[in-house]
Amino acid sequence: MRCLLVALSIVLLSGAARAAPERVVSLGGSVTEIVYALGQGDVLVADDESSLYPENAQKLPRVGYYRSVPLEGVVSMKPDLVLASENAGPPKTIERLAQLGIPVQAVSDGPTLDSLFERIAQIANTLQVSQQGQNLIAGVRDDIAKAQARRTPPLRTVVLVNRTGSFMGAGGHTAADAVLRLAGLENALAAQKGYTPVSTEGLATLQPDLIVITTTSLQASGGLEAFKDRPGVANTPAAHKGRIAVMDDLLILGMGPRVAQAITQLKDAAR
Repeated sequence: MRCLLVALSIVLLSGAARAAPERVVSLGGSVTEIVYALGQGDVLVADDESSLYPENAQKLPRVGYYRSVPLEGVVSMKPDLVLASENAGPPKTIERLAQLGIPVQAVSDGPTLDSLFERIAQIANTLQVSQQGQNLIAGVRDDIAKAQARRTPPLRTVVLVNRTGSFMGAGGHTAADAVLRLAGLENALAAQKGYTPVSTEGLATLQPDLIVITTTSLQASGGLEAFKDRPGVANTPAAHKGRIAVMDDLLILGMGPRVAQAITQLKDAAR
């Protein structure tokens, strides 16, 4: 998938100089957030279901989820550019968009700060606001340095997601894992790659000092009190010490321009 999107990007970038895009569809929550952070939200005509921030992003037409984009949904918006996470798909849809003459710009979307800074620069360059991109990168770097200045005890932490009624925990090689490490915390599931099922019994066995659950996952779990009362949760050191943090989904599950805010919230929760 990455190779296909990179190839499409090369085709787009190697062509003749283009006018700044005016009708953009963004695929990926962090991609959308960066467009707004660059002050370019007005060029967006649609985004995808993972685009939860800022609030204006949720008011745009949705073209599905960025990992399973329906071709018709994107085409119907008549974009002059599709800004897509390198993880967007399926590959046949992305390829078909290019065949239809719709420029597709893939951007880096890995769980690292280097990928974030590359993503900001790529989006800014594509939207022809390169200086705003450099300013945003510098601002994010400064904010991260300030957020990390305060020491945090290296608490064992579990990040939980509830999409279908059962919990998944963020393991290694995820954005959540990277954000935890930036905050000086230990991911209790770091040895697992990606997201792994976590039962209530398994959660008790992990004995986390801090539990982080996303906002939408908490809603799907019946609210904070219902979540706290689950046997596996109630028996953890995190519950005993009142260290259960609720965080915006995109803030903890993505590596976006608000990463310093995520670090600060985690440090606050770890006190």
